[in-house]
This record gives sequence, C-alpha cells and structure tokens, in this order.
Amino acid sequence: MSRLWRGLKAVVQTSPANSHHYHTIQAIPRECTGSRISSRDRAQGRIPAVVFSQPLLEKNPSNRSPSRKQLLTTEGKQIRTIIKSVELPFFCSTTFQLQIRAGSGSSVLFESGRVLPIKIHRDDETGKILNLVFVWADEGTELKVDVPVVFKGLEDCPGLKKGGYFNRIRSSLKFQSSAEHIPQKIEVDVSKLDIGDRVLMHDIEVHPSLKLLSKNESMPICKIVPIYSENSEPTKV
Repeated sequence: MSRLWRGLKAVVQTSPANSHHYHTIQAIPRECTGSRISSRDRAQGRIPAVVFSQPLLEKNPSNRSPSRKQLLTTEGKQIRTIIKSVELPFFCSTTFQLQIRAGSGSSVLFESGRVLPIKIHRDDETGKILNLVFVWADEGTELKVDVPVVFKGLEDCPGLKKGGYFNRIRSSLKFQSSAEHIPQKIEVDVSKLDIGDRVLMHDIEVHPSLKLLSKNESMPICKIVPIYSENSEPTKV
C-alpha cells in the first residue's frame, strides 16, 4: 500500500523570487519578417524574437489586454551566455530585464521592462536557437508558467538503497503567479522516501500568490516503486 511521505513540509522548497537583475537582455526593433530576413539576422549573429503581453494568448477575445507586441532581434552570444549562466531548464522560469534600443550599441532606449521567456525554437538537427518568445512580466502581472521540479537527496534515499526505483512522474508544474513571485524552480528532497512513499502535487508549499493549475492536485509527482515497470523512469544511485 502506497504511503505519503511523512515530514514532507520540512523538505519541499521553492526558490525565492527569481529576478536576475544582473542579466539585462539587449534587443533592437525588427520591422520586417520572413524567412530570408530571419536567416540574414541569424547570419549576423542575432536571434529573431517577439515580446507581448501573455493575455494575447487567451482564446476568449474579451480576456485579452493590449498586447504591447514588439518584433525584435537579440544578440545571440548574449542569449547563449545567459542560458549557460542560469542553466537551460530554468531559463523559461526566470524573469529578465529587457532593453529595446534604437540599434546595436545605441544609447537611445525605446522601451525597457521585465520579461519572461516562454519558448525557445531550435533547429531539430543542429540545436541552434532560431527564435525566442517573451512575455512582459511587469510587477503585479499574472502569468502562467511551467516551473521545473528538481529532486534532491537521491543518494541518501532509503527506498533506493533497498533496491527500489525512483519514478519521476512530473518534471515541472504549471502555476499562475504574479510576475515578481515566480519561483525559478521547486526543490523536493527525497532523502527520506522509502519504498511505497510518494510526493503529491498538493504537498508542494509555495508563495500564497501562486495557484497550481491542475485538475487533480492529488496526483503524485514522484514515488519509490519496489520493482521496475514500463511507466517508471528508474534512477539508480
């Protein structure tokens, strides 16, 4: 019989508000679109991008707010450096300052504000970044975001030491959150899990402003199973 993890509240943590003030993404306006223009931008070391307000994605037009949509290009070298710095899984759960300037190296600032990356388009064969999608993340703005789940303590997990397998069911959780309270990641310490123990979605404690977007919060995000099964992703220590 499966058991819930005792003492869970003491070991589930969310990272603090993730604003990386030391990373400011530099961008310039992009007036024209098309594959040829995008290819030219990439050849010059730039990455085509777009930024808009997330409500623009709402299916119901009455729920949409002014989009503040801007077509941009960003510096490819800078974006790759930032992704390496914050680590790729956390790039799309981290807010950054964005500065839109008149041109590369220009001192003329058109617009500035905080943004959240929501999508990275890559070449299927080379993995090269083709396009970036951002949403405005002004303070107080409600955003939907996938927050990565990081599991810690696998090397000390008694269930694994007894020959069990770690079944990683969810690698991220979707929340609705005010922009300033988006956690970069959720850390779950599994060092006390025994065979049959599991961690459920509703066991995760987050900032009061975060709302878990799940129809069933009783679903597990991980568990220790006694034998390998087709639906488990085993992690050996």
